Amino acid sequence: MASKTTQHRVRAARKGGTVGPGIAKTRAKTVAEAAPGATKPWTNAEVEEAFRRFAIANPNPRGELQYINPFTLLVAVVLSAQATDAGVNKATPALFKLADSPEKMVKLGEPRVRSLIKTIGLYRTKAKNVIALSRQLIARHDGKVPDNREALEALPGVGRKTANVVLNVAFGEPVIAVDTHIFRVGNRTGMAPGKAPLEVEEKLMQVVPGKYLRHAHHWLILHGRYVCLARRPLCETCIIADLCKWPGKTAFAAPAATYGSS
Repeated sequence: MASKTTQHRVRAARKGGTVGPGIAKTRAKTVAEAAPGATKPWTNAEVEEAFRRFAIANPNPRGELQYINPFTLLVAVVLSAQATDAGVNKATPALFKLADSPEKMVKLGEPRVRSLIKTIGLYRTKAKNVIALSRQLIARHDGKVPDNREALEALPGVGRKTANVVLNVAFGEPVIAVDTHIFRVGNRTGMAPGKAPLEVEEKLMQVVPGKYLRHAHHWLILHGRYVCLARRPLCETCIIADLCKWPGKTAFAAPAATYGSS
């Protein structure tokens, strides 16, 4: 049976209210204890069960960035750096209507691109990168988005995370792009703790069963974005709460009746 402290946490979380000083202090301590490597490792069976539930809950997960083709996907991901998908989606329809290929983007020109994406953070640098990567695609790849990481990362404004998103979404590669959300989920749950995104990525690639790798990227991002929130995770609605190793969680049982037994 759950302790009174645990019951208090769950009731407070469900009400969306605050907890008393004692509970707040305890929670702060448990948050600090959830540093990379501090939580108990997951077993292979637990990781398998977590992704089995994700697959049942959302069989065909999709990213939230809007795009038309691999090129517009690449541009959208570049624009999303240090910005929200929602913010990018407000700016890109007008941009992609005018330029859905590298050739059209170069013809549109940097000043025009800049004016179309000015609502997005760092828009001046991003406009410059979009034109530069478009030129490079034309010069080195016949105007096509390359399907390998090395070539993608050689493009202006494209890092490992962006390359992984394009490889996964546009080309179906079983890779995981570790953004802020996945980094948080990997560390907080203890599934793939690491001090840097690459470390979390490598651990996830090691522990996630192969049959789930194709969609693992989106399941983890969506879980971090809508459930395992940074400030107040919704442990009471989390479908992997019973598997999670975070000492600060506020719920300890998953809806087994919905997702079946392991």
